[in-house]
Amino acid sequence: MQADAPRDIPAPTTSPEPRAHATRSARSRRTGRPCTGPSLLARGAARDPYRFYRMLREQYPLSYDAPLGAWLVSRYDDVTTALTDPRFTGFPQDGAPRGGPAPLGLCHGSPRCLPADRYTVVTGTVPDGLAERVERTVYVLARRIARSSRADLVEEFCRWLPAAPAGDGPCARDTALRRTVLASLLANLLDDPDLLAALRVEPALTGRAWTESLRRDPPVQVVLRRTVSEVALSGGTLPARAPVACLVGAAARDPGRFAAPDAFDPFRPDQDRALTGPPGCPAVALSRLEAEQGLRALLDAMPRLRWAEGFRPAATGLLTRGPRSLLVRPG
Repeated sequence: MQADAPRDIPAPTTSPEPRAHATRSARSRRTGRPCTGPSLLARGAARDPYRFYRMLREQYPLSYDAPLGAWLVSRYDDVTTALTDPRFTGFPQDGAPRGGPAPLGLCHGSPRCLPADRYTVVTGTVPDGLAERVERTVYVLARRIARSSRADLVEEFCRWLPAAPAGDGPCARDTALRRTVLASLLANLLDDPDLLAALRVEPALTGRAWTESLRRDPPVQVVLRRTVSEVALSGGTLPARAPVACLVGAAARDPGRFAAPDAFDPFRPDQDRALTGPPGCPAVALSRLEAEQGLRALLDAMPRLRWAEGFRPAATGLLTRGPRSLLVRPG
C-alpha cells in the first residue's frame, strides 16, 4: 500500500494570496468567491475522510487549504472538470501530459494509456500469458487458504498478485493499487453475505461489483493538478497557475451525482466509470480480471467464506486508501 503522507504536494505558499482569500472568507457566501476552509491535513480527515468530504462539498466546495498549499475541489462536476479539462495540467512529479487527462485510479499516466487526443480511448486487454498466470495464481492461493482455520486475505491472497512484464508499461507492473482495489472489493462483498451468495450463482455480476467498489472506495483519493488559466467552477473561480487537489473520494460519493452514495450497490442504475481511469489502461483491464478470477477461485475453494469472529475491516490512508487486513474464516 502507498504511503499515507502526501509527499508530492508542494509546501504551503508564503505569498499573500492565501491570506487575502482568508480575509474574504466572511464575504464568500455573498460574492461566490472561494474561501479558506478546513485542511486535508487535519487529524480527523485521514481517520474519517468521507465525513470530512461531506463537509467540504456542502460548506466549502472550493476552498484554499493553507497548510496543504493547494485549493480543494470536492464536488463531482468540479473534480471531473479538473481531471479532464485542458485548462488544467499535471504536476511535474506525476508525469501527466500538459493539457491531457490526469493519471487516475489505477493509471499512472503512461502515453499508452493517455493518447494525444484526449477524446480517443482504446480497449484495454490482458496478454494471454499474464491472464493464465493470474488464473493459476489465484486458484493455488485459494486452495492453500481453504486449509486454514483463519486467514488474512490481504497478506495471503491480494499481495501475491503477479506483476505484468516490463513491456506492458508502469501501470500494469505496479501491483500496489491493484492489491488495494481487490482488498476493498472483497471487504465490500464480505459485508453483504446475500450479495456474495448471488455472485456464486451469477459470476458475471462481479464486473459491476468491481466498478461499484472503485466508485465507493477509490484506491486513489487525491489527484494533484495545476490550473493553466483562470477556471470557474460551481464553488467559485480558481486563479491561474494554482495548485489544485482533486478529491476523488469526495466526488465519488457526491449525492448530486449518485443516489445513496455511501451504499455499496452493484445494481445501481447510475453506475459511472468516469473516476476509475482510462479504459485503455492495461492496469484497469488487469484489475478487473483479477477481481473476476480471484473471487471465483475464493468462492469455489471456500463456499462458506466469512469474516472471522469479531473482525471488522478498517480502511486507512490519505492519498491512497484501503484495508490493510481482511481476517476471514475460510469455512
